[in-house]
Amino acid sequence: MADAVHTDWRTAPLSPADRALCAYAEALTRAPAEAPGPRLATLRAAGFDDAALLRATEIVGYFNFVNRLADGLGVALEPP
Repeated sequence: MADAVHTDWRTAPLSPADRALCAYAEALTRAPAEAPGPRLATLRAAGFDDAALLRATEIVGYFNFVNRLADGLGVALEPP
């Protein structure tokens, strides 16, 4: 499953809730000002409450922060 998500989450065998979460994470990463609105409504419809939305947003934001920090400092990736 992880390989399928890594390759393309859109074609991976995800639940509707996980698919909505991936779409939100991508939108929050690529265009943060456009991420709310319908995507939050989709997550709510998939069963996410306010606490889950906050946790998801914090996690996505944290990874975006760390990636930008590492890129900005020229930190090299560790070999797999």
